[in-house]
Amino acid sequence: MKFICATKNWYFTPKIRESNMADTHYAINIAGLERNLRLFEIKPGVRIAILNILGDTELVMAASRALAARLREYNPELLVTAEAKSIPLAYALSIDLGIPYVVLRKSYKPYMGHALQSETLSITTGKPQTLYLDEKDRELVQGRRVALVDDVISTGSTLQGMRLIMDKAGANIVAEAAILTEGDRAKWTDVIALGHLPVWVDE
Repeated sequence: MKFICATKNWYFTPKIRESNMADTHYAINIAGLERNLRLFEIKPGVRIAILNILGDTELVMAASRALAARLREYNPELLVTAEAKSIPLAYALSIDLGIPYVVLRKSYKPYMGHALQSETLSITTGKPQTLYLDEKDRELVQGRRVALVDDVISTGSTLQGMRLIMDKAGANIVAEAAILTEGDRAKWTDVIALGHLPVWVDE
């Protein structure tokens, strides 16, 4: 087994757990908190570490404080994220930064009116997804300084989907942020992140 794009920085200190857990989990430190991420096979011979912040209030608040400190210099007026796992982070950042947030939906409902949409591809399912900007949020987004937020940026498909919708809505993207990036680190040099995850490839 080998690692691709492992890294080490102030916020994020990765290490492999000794013992049998090394084959199933990845131990990391995010904003001063230790977490063990389960490894998940996305295709034969390739595994990624799964960060699920839903219900982990301690981690959400710590990550939000760390990201907010770095986002303030960009002076965003609005946060935009895609449902669902990154919603708690967007909510916490909204409080820390004192600005509203908008959630791009992954299914269309009739009450969303003339929603804007774009296509993405899920790394965990390998299936295409569609992001929708509710008609009620289009005016809120138009002409605003926007920061895009996600929990983990891996292939960049969701991020690109958010970019496309913001372009259609006339928003000005001033920053892109995530708790962690993953995969090809060179692709994410412009993303504000607290660390980077490797990808496990069986030899």
